[in-house]
Amino acid sequence: MLDQLADPLAYAEALLEQFTSVGQADAGATVLGNCARAVVQLSDCELSQLYLLDATHKHLELKAEWFQGALQPARTAEVPVDYTGEQLLQFAVCQNRVITLCDLDSSLYDTDFLPRHGEPWRSLLCVPLVGAQQTVEGVLLAASSASVDLLKYAPSLGALGAFALLQQRLRQCKEQTMLAPDVRGNPHVLIGQSAVMRQTSLLINKVVHNPYTVLLLGETGTGKEVVARAIHDNGPRRARPFIVQNCAAFPADLLESELFGYRKGAFTGADRDRAGLFDAANGGTLLLDEIGDMPLSLQAKLLRVLQEGEIRPLGSNDTHTIDVRIIAATHRDLSVLVSQGTFREDLYYRLAQFPIALPALREREGDILELARHFANKACAFLQRSPVLWSDAALDQLAGYTFPGNVRELKGLVERAVLLCDGDALQLEHFSLHSDASVEPVTLNLRERMEQVERRLLLECLRKNAGNQTRAAHDLGVARRTLLYRLARLNIGLDDIKGNAP
Repeated sequence: MLDQLADPLAYAEALLEQFTSVGQADAGATVLGNCARAVVQLSDCELSQLYLLDATHKHLELKAEWFQGALQPARTAEVPVDYTGEQLLQFAVCQNRVITLCDLDSSLYDTDFLPRHGEPWRSLLCVPLVGAQQTVEGVLLAASSASVDLLKYAPSLGALGAFALLQQRLRQCKEQTMLAPDVRGNPHVLIGQSAVMRQTSLLINKVVHNPYTVLLLGETGTGKEVVARAIHDNGPRRARPFIVQNCAAFPADLLESELFGYRKGAFTGADRDRAGLFDAANGGTLLLDEIGDMPLSLQAKLLRVLQEGEIRPLGSNDTHTIDVRIIAATHRDLSVLVSQGTFREDLYYRLAQFPIALPALREREGDILELARHFANKACAFLQRSPVLWSDAALDQLAGYTFPGNVRELKGLVERAVLLCDGDALQLEHFSLHSDASVEPVTLNLRERMEQVERRLLLECLRKNAGNQTRAAHDLGVARRTLLYRLARLNIGLDDIKGNAP
């Protein structure tokens, strides 16, 4: 590996020091930054860059850049990976080949990914980064304004980059363990970096330390109980009980006795006093799930609890005060129930003091794969087996599915897939997703149906890329002018991109 170097022993000592520096980094981002610095110091180049493929393997993202003697701040550089293209970075990734050029300034290669420099870049080295599973996960780059042969550094830099990838993964696992060690009550279990989830987290943070009644809204399976636990565990009541009651699970009489408790002799079979859930949750939090299914007869009693903080057990003439934070949750539109006369208007306004609408999983762009990996790791730990890998086909199928059952459905699918997986990687056949393709009206002919499908695809891709036509064209695998022609032919304008799909 070091035979072609002028002083192999000195280089080996320097290389060992850089391995130590990378290994001692305390965070994933620091690991990559230290690796980029090491490349510059070992190769005597002015620039180093480290790119990694994202979870979809469709984009090569710049993660670390050492230039002008310092680690550069993160910038939004993103090189679309077009597997039919000829760009240098793409070639290194797709072919798993080391690229070295000594006359870069006189070549015809596109080098827009390199930063502006006083002198032209003359030498370039691109080394594929191979992960633990022997798959290409990125590119390590070195560039110099001098005309030098950088190929001799490729083996050692490639080994250093692979080591940095491993260390980054270990740091990420450690950070995730610190943030979400247990789904049964940890306050930091909310997973996802999508814009809608960040907004949801902001709302949660606003109400955690305030005594307002929270109403959690959203489709079934969006994680309303998880959010309620996060509010409880992050707030001042974290040391007190957190109790969940599904209001649709009991008929009216039984639900009342469950919530308020009863005294001996209150009804047939009441042979002793029994405390209700309000008393059990005293000092803590009570989550009333499916509040929209609570009978009208109980709604008035719940309203008094919210207003006065008092309860009266069944069979008792005395009331007593309680200190319980109530969080309500429902997948139904309570305002519609109010208009239908099945839900009290005064209770609705009392519950909706601080509503939080949880987004459906299909609205959480980029969160599906992160959640899937989390659930897979949890399932592997439960089954006491080694963590599983993911095939590209399985990831693509999950990313393209709408998940009508939301996070709950995703969790079930992943846990089942892990159980079915006998190898070390989850494959397409381990998942059984129901097709959610809508049935087109029979009155449409083939051309009209094809136009509807094409229009829907173009709008989804443009919205995903925030209206950026160049990136949308890359994702669709067509030239930009082809995309513009199709947009004009289908009469798709800016208002269509911003609005809802037809």
